[in-house]
Amino acid sequence: MRDHKELPYIVIERESGGGLGAFILGALVGAGLGLIFAPKSGAETQEDLKGHARRLREAAEDSLRDVQDQLEDRLGEARDGAKEHIESVKSAVDAGVQAAREARDELEKKLETTKAVYRAGVDAAREVVTVGTDAEDVIEVVD
Repeated sequence: MRDHKELPYIVIERESGGGLGAFILGALVGAGLGLIFAPKSGAETQEDLKGHARRLREAAEDSLRDVQDQLEDRLGEARDGAKEHIESVKSAVDAGVQAAREARDELEKKLETTKAVYRAGVDAAREVVTVGTDAEDVIEVVD
């Protein structure tokens, strides 16, 4: 004997217009029954609905203000962090520029000193050569 789980089954589907007509009919019937069995008059119900709508609007405005405040706070923090980062980068760049200037000044002084020593050596060599010494004497003076 077969188990009923193994038996084939058939699904029958009906194509309809999407049920829009049934939906509208149900909505109309529900609205009519709501008006008939309503515990309050129409004016009272309208006032209640206005009150609910007003409270809902106020709650939405409060939520919007809260979100705006939080966003402003986060943007302010991000702006302050960016300013601090920019200031630290500026101070690092300024320190680098100052160090480069000092190194350049030091190199210029060393270059001037080297040039002066070179000129003094050239002048001393010319003096030795013009005095009439021979090349061996010049080599001895340089050593």
